[in-house]
Amino acid sequence: MNETERKIKAKIPGEDTGIYIKNSFCDICSPMPGCGTACYVKDDRIIKVEGIKGHPSGGGVLCTKGLAARQYIYREDRILTPLRRVGEKGEGKFEQITWEEAFAEIVGRLNGIKKEYGASSVMFFSGYSKWYRPFLQRLAYSFGSVNYGSESSTCYYATAMSHRLSTGYDALNPDRKNSGTFLGWGYAPYHSRNMGPAPQGGRKGKARVIIVDPRITPALKLEGDLHLRIRPGTDGALAHAIARELIVNDLVDHDYIRDHVYGYEQYKEYVMQFTPEKAEEITGVPAEKIKEAAKIIGENRPLSINQSASVLVHHKNGMQNHRAVHALLALTGSFDVPGGMTPNPDTFSHVRAGFGTFVEEFEKEKYPKDQPQPVGAVKYPLWAEVVGEAQACDLSRQILEETPYPVKAVYAHGMNMRMFGADRKMEEALKNLEFFVDVDLFLTDTAKYADIVLPCCTSYERSELRLFPGGNAQYTEPVIPALGESRPDHEIICELARRLDVDDDLLKQGPDACYSYVFRNVSLDLDELKNDRQHVHKIGGVKITHTGENRFLTPTGKFELWSTVIEKHKGLDPLPVYYDGLDDADVSEFDMILNTGGRLPNALHSRLHDVPWLRSLRPEPMADISFEDAKRLGIVAGSKIRISTSEGSISVRANLTASVPKGTVFMYQGYREADVNSIIPYGHNDPYSGYPGFRSTRCAVTKEVQ
Repeated sequence: MNETERKIKAKIPGEDTGIYIKNSFCDICSPMPGCGTACYVKDDRIIKVEGIKGHPSGGGVLCTKGLAARQYIYREDRILTPLRRVGEKGEGKFEQITWEEAFAEIVGRLNGIKKEYGASSVMFFSGYSKWYRPFLQRLAYSFGSVNYGSESSTCYYATAMSHRLSTGYDALNPDRKNSGTFLGWGYAPYHSRNMGPAPQGGRKGKARVIIVDPRITPALKLEGDLHLRIRPGTDGALAHAIARELIVNDLVDHDYIRDHVYGYEQYKEYVMQFTPEKAEEITGVPAEKIKEAAKIIGENRPLSINQSASVLVHHKNGMQNHRAVHALLALTGSFDVPGGMTPNPDTFSHVRAGFGTFVEEFEKEKYPKDQPQPVGAVKYPLWAEVVGEAQACDLSRQILEETPYPVKAVYAHGMNMRMFGADRKMEEALKNLEFFVDVDLFLTDTAKYADIVLPCCTSYERSELRLFPGGNAQYTEPVIPALGESRPDHEIICELARRLDVDDDLLKQGPDACYSYVFRNVSLDLDELKNDRQHVHKIGGVKITHTGENRFLTPTGKFELWSTVIEKHKGLDPLPVYYDGLDDADVSEFDMILNTGGRLPNALHSRLHDVPWLRSLRPEPMADISFEDAKRLGIVAGSKIRISTSEGSISVRANLTASVPKGTVFMYQGYREADVNSIIPYGHNDPYSGYPGFRSTRCAVTKEVQ
């Protein structure tokens, strides 16, 4: 082996090796991280991926998902051409067609259904990834349909509802370095991202750290001072008990409450019933630990809180639980102050770069008039008012029942039927659609129900305007040519707008015209960004809104503990009341709690179970159970067990661990051979948000005969 061959084997870039480094970012898990990636490319193929040191997102570190990018990009089931279904729905039999044929059929069918049933009989849906969503939402409304919905029907937006009802803002940023106390409620960054907010583990700042979690997690071991080991779904009761202790021990910020809080007296009266002793009965957290937590918070202000996207809200009582936790910020004067929680507007498509834009106007200015209410608005009116898009958890029912009006077609990007509770009902609904289009990277189980499947690109094969925290932007370029005939999602959407001939000249002009419209309030020069696509650039003239310069965007102009928006809705309580989050199954038959929706370091939903490197880290579907429960049930490590609910059952292997509490079984999502969402009871949903109770369902666990 000569020197050049040795260098090629070592993947050393240079003219002699033909290996070049091109910068991009990872979009595998979500648009929010967008971790910077340096891609080693040879012969138009990525041979190595690593983090970019100093990048504003990721900082040079990649998680297992990002490090497996090559296997993700080159998966055997990548869709390389448009496809038309020729077999039965779900059978997976397709024929290759051209883009011209695909667009012609899509346009003809969608316009035909619009003419016969009305524009809102077509649902436009976004799953993963999320980066193109403003384009798809605008297309739906320009087409004339009110039915734009997304995977956010079960992810994050219930959290956003809580924020908006309380303060008017999305407030995801804890100012930990200036906090007196950091409350890590369902805090698991070491599994859900490439690293915790405290890189290399350990503390960040001088804040006291309280971890609230049923499990013993890396975050607790690396950062925690106090562990409140809570029973799943009882978060609201624990928050109220802490609040009561703050109030009765005069550890609240009276000036802040007087000047900035609405509904304090009603709230104070309500939480007095949640003594530490009563809360211990409900939550399982010892009364003395509740008192200790309140003392830490009251004596070490301000307070910042982990604001996980969905941990708190994946319960039948989830949105109110989240409001209860959020209320601790009002009591301690910790919202929009140094060391507390910072308002953080959406800059573009769920990316918060530190400044606002015209993205909401872009998305919603074409909202159609004289149309019926969106899917789910009748069942979940608060969601409809606060979020504004369709609540897709009610989509399967509306497709099958055709009330209050029929939904006959779904045009989707990255749809995953397994994101819904009792997801077999969504599978049945997809079978009953007149027309279904899915745009995706892979021929997923959901895509197999589509009439037309279109191939899209990964972030490594497309150009897009990408935003990063701190007022940073990059106009990326492909690091490799698009595989097969795949195209970027936003280009597919803009081309479809032209083909459908919607009344929307801006969308028809293409992505760059849309970017210019959205970012017209800042001096963002697309041509300048395009001249240096390898680097992230600071956007000139961006004003980052500082802490303390905001005002509450609620009807009262205050932090609302009594929600003036909720009080308009009959049957919903304006206070963040606590109620039982479990389903109504017979406790004598279903004596344990099923908690699903947690993260594994190597997986995200069902997208990564077919990536060999990542699947090898947990080859078989497994459920985590305690040693105490295992002994009671006669289970040993690796035993086959059956998890049953009132909806059905699945068979998995047992993973015995001291990290989970007795009486609770933790199962992970997305396995086709053990689809846990299929056994979440239909209708086990939060009446405020519509979210399924993924994390608190009654279940039984039995050992299977080998």
